[in-house]
Amino acid sequence: MVQHEIFMQRCLELARLGAGQVSPNPMVGAVVVHEGKIIGEGYHQKYGQAHAEVNAIAQVTAAFDNAAELLKQSTIYVSLEPCAHYGKTPPCADLIIEHQIPLVVVGTRDPFAQVDGKGIEKLKTAGIEVITGVLEKECQWLNRRFFTKVQKHRPYIILKWAQTNDGFFAPADGSQLWITGTQARKLVHKWRSEEDAILVGKNTVAIDNPQLNVRYWEGRSPKRAVIDRRLELSKEANVFDQSVETLIFNEIEFNADGKNKYIALEDFDRYVPQYILYQLYLQDIQSVIIEGGAHTLQVFIDAGLWDEARIFTGKTVLSKGIKSPQITGILAAESFIEDDRLQTLYNQ
Repeated sequence: MVQHEIFMQRCLELARLGAGQVSPNPMVGAVVVHEGKIIGEGYHQKYGQAHAEVNAIAQVTAAFDNAAELLKQSTIYVSLEPCAHYGKTPPCADLIIEHQIPLVVVGTRDPFAQVDGKGIEKLKTAGIEVITGVLEKECQWLNRRFFTKVQKHRPYIILKWAQTNDGFFAPADGSQLWITGTQARKLVHKWRSEEDAILVGKNTVAIDNPQLNVRYWEGRSPKRAVIDRRLELSKEANVFDQSVETLIFNEIEFNADGKNKYIALEDFDRYVPQYILYQLYLQDIQSVIIEGGAHTLQVFIDAGLWDEARIFTGKTVLSKGIKSPQITGILAAESFIEDDRLQTLYNQ
């Protein structure tokens, strides 16, 4: 079992390389092992392209003249159950059966209804031995965004904000204030590149005129979502620049203007977070990072609709202003980014 965990750990390392590229698919890694040595490995690199098992087996066939015989004597490790259905690509379970790989070690079952045990069953029916549950919790945690979307029918929700040393979110007059340093801002842009969407309220756009992109980091800019109940924001704001798809939640119109999509919610007086999350789910958005303002963040906190909170505390002292959101959760990590303290909380 220790050996199984070592190779599954490698699957997880490979899977992480697909972060920010494979959504709404999960991140998956696979390794092919022959007589205790890895002879092929791969991961799901981009949505719509080959899955991890395909890439791992392809590496074996490209590297060895006797690949067919080697595969018949090998074990394939995969962090998520091999698919059994035709989607963007053919079923990976069929590929494993075709190459007569005798043993498959799976990290965790796939909760997606079209898979969910069917891949494992197909392999067993073909006479292949299957071992499941190796580093299961770690495999599920890696794909917590995917699992949340499939099981809870909403995106995985990350809250992010910066607060002063005395607990304020922004000055009382609504002026812009940088609380954190350069490295913290770069880290935030890295986070953005890893999520499907970024959500802010109207006041954040009106005061900060943010671009909500990843200009301080290499990667894909997320979709943008803005809450603007009465459509009061200027059309010249940076978030409406048509550079990426932007969803504007309001109570007036359901319309599209290029990449800007106006989505009218049923009721702006009740259940706004729930309506927004359901609309994001319908857009196939697997994760969202909510960056402000304080009221928007607090609304989601009060509704219990958050999974993770990343809170920066800077050295600045304001003495008065807009109070930071109030949140209670499990403190999972604490570190310093230059002079800024970063705390990560998880919802109980």
